[in-house]
Amino acid sequence: MAEITLTRTRLTAGRYEGVLACSGTPPVIEAVHLDRVLGGVEVSEMESHPGHHLVGLDLPTSVLSDGVQTVNLRSAADHEVLDRITILAGEPLEHDIRAEIVQLREELELLKRAFRRHCVETGAD
Repeated sequence: MAEITLTRTRLTAGRYEGVLACSGTPPVIEAVHLDRVLGGVEVSEMESHPGHHLVGLDLPTSVLSDGVQTVNLRSAADHEVLDRITILAGEPLEHDIRAEIVQLREELELLKRAFRRHCVETGAD
């Protein structure tokens, strides 16, 4: 299969936009969330740039849930994932972030103690 590249240009107000670069006819692109194909992927040719196509997708509200949700944009023919949209939301995420912050603080304290010990041993201030 020819070299295909999908580059995200922005994600705003629930709309994914990207540029698909490929030679020849662009592949059919499908959006997949939890092994379910979502509809609505739009592909249109960029007349000013041959071999490039605009890709758009309005994310459905069904993908907004607690935790981490991933929507894969892939070629329908061979299921090669071209890009991923990852959405983090909800209360379970809040607990994950707090645990991560606690762990980072503990690591920082460990580094501070090691640095102070190093300064004492080398006589540096």
